[in-house]
Amino acid sequence: MSQETVTEKVKEIAERLAFSLGMQLVDIEYKREGRQMILRLYIDKSGGITLDDCADVSRELSAVLDVEDLIPGKYTLEVSSPGLNRPLKTEADYVNYRGRLIKVRTFEPLADNEGNRRKTFLGTLTGFVGGIVTIQLTEGQIAEIPLEKIAKSNLEFEF
Repeated sequence: MSQETVTEKVKEIAERLAFSLGMQLVDIEYKREGRQMILRLYIDKSGGITLDDCADVSRELSAVLDVEDLIPGKYTLEVSSPGLNRPLKTEADYVNYRGRLIKVRTFEPLADNEGNRRKTFLGTLTGFVGGIVTIQLTEGQIAEIPLEKIAKSNLEFEF
């Protein structure tokens, strides 16, 4: 079974499990690190994640994965908070975090409203409509970035 297949199958289970525990699955990774395979889940909820939340998800998911036997061979399961620089992955993320400072990296250089082309955009998330992320850049310009052009996006810690 490929890494992508394992990731998709575990994602379906983990999303339902996290939801049932009042949490949200933010991201999932299944990859080789050194000599071992790591299955890493990032969870979140309103008010933040505690160590007990991570332990609960880990225990419940581990039990399901043992029964389902989805993952071939040995692996290490890690469950944690997405941290201060939480990735933005879904349309709901862009709606929920409006007004927050974000950093967006695009696959190719894109222009802001003044014609400045770049691949990295830092500013306040001001909107998300019709698949377009709108950012008020820290330099003052406005950038409208189609979701499919985003390679990576995350919240930035504000001092």
